[in-house]
Amino acid sequence: MKDTPGWASPGSTPSDGQDAGRQDTPQPADQSGADPTQPPSKWSKEQPPPAQWSNPSPQGPGQAPPPPQATPGWGGHPGGPYPGPGGYGPPAYGAPGGHPGHGAPGWGGGWGGPPPAAKPGVIPLRPLGVGEILDGAVSTMRTHWRTVLGISLTVAVVTQIAVILLQGLVLNDAANADVLNDPTATPGELSRALGETLLSTSAVLVISLLGTIIATALLTTVTSRAVLGKKVTTGEAWRDARPQLLRLGGLTLLLPLIAVVVMTIGILPGILLVAGGAEGAGVVLAVFGGLGGFVLTVWLVIRFSLASPALMLEKQGVRKSLGRSVKLVRGSWWRVLGIQLLAAIIAYIVASIVVIPFAVLGTALDGEGFSGLLTGGTELGWTYLVISGVGSIIGSTITFPISAGVTVLLYIDQRIRREALDLELARAAGVQDYGGNASTATPGS
Repeated sequence: MKDTPGWASPGSTPSDGQDAGRQDTPQPADQSGADPTQPPSKWSKEQPPPAQWSNPSPQGPGQAPPPPQATPGWGGHPGGPYPGPGGYGPPAYGAPGGHPGHGAPGWGGGWGGPPPAAKPGVIPLRPLGVGEILDGAVSTMRTHWRTVLGISLTVAVVTQIAVILLQGLVLNDAANADVLNDPTATPGELSRALGETLLSTSAVLVISLLGTIIATALLTTVTSRAVLGKKVTTGEAWRDARPQLLRLGGLTLLLPLIAVVVMTIGILPGILLVAGGAEGAGVVLAVFGGLGGFVLTVWLVIRFSLASPALMLEKQGVRKSLGRSVKLVRGSWWRVLGIQLLAAIIAYIVASIVVIPFAVLGTALDGEGFSGLLTGGTELGWTYLVISGVGSIIGSTITFPISAGVTVLLYIDQRIRREALDLELARAAGVQDYGGNASTATPGS
């Protein structure tokens, strides 16, 4: 670089013994003893060492400022041209002479990372991890426990009373079970007993399914408001969910129907071969067809698993809700499967912990007790039905919010990842200046 008046880089001057006739940068004009009428003089052969240059005084107008002189203690290298730890690199953060306010040694030692995402409700407004989804479902139940447990308890009590009355008054007939266990029964008797048993089981499943539909609809509304940090009463949740109940019921019945159709198509060719006399080939084909149908059923169920919150929160129809679920799950099928499976396992374990002791107690106090089980007695007494029903009510009251909450939060998480729903949620929650400072980290996802 060409030297300018008032500025000289350390070490850039010619050393002793260089050619004196070489044209160099002129001497600064304000040096003592210089005659302005004389031509510029050459650099003197006697120069101070490079590290001892001092700033010329005073500076003329338009002159560049002198370079900062290295001082001991800035980087631990007195007089050295490379400040920093060990004499090389910039000063350490928090070290003497370094940048104040960081307070930790080394590069970035005091950097605290980006600011946390806004959290107006039970989850932070950013892509969620698995633990945050589960924690959000539990936090919703804990924060809004009056509404959540009130809805779950009411639905569980009504449905379980209906199931107990149906089993005790209509379905508690041991004749069908005796026929099914009788090796001398005719095919007609077996078919009739099997049909009645399937009908009774289907009736219980329909009642339970209706309760699940109502609980899911109401708890979806509660969870969506909990994300915004807003409270909702049971009456408000009912008024918001009531217009969508019929559509939700149709969607809930459609999904099992799809599963039945797929499984039937899978095993039907094998059954036809067995009926035609090729039993070996028919059984093999039915087994492989059943496995294929099961895999396809699981794949479809997961693809449509977010249709329920899409229908409730977006006020969509059944067909559009299925399409929305397919769009949100695309590319994240395994993740959605893992989270839904984990939530189902947790709900099953919790329900079993509650229900099994009541079932054992009911069996011990009812009629023949455990001896009836050992002797093959199948008739269910009222004592067993009532006690086991109480356990089922408690288990359903706990598991309804977990299952519904995980599904709703997973739906919200997928929309945040794909459609930046967090911006709309922040505006709805009244978060100011959201969008520029929100963290996009996803721990545990």
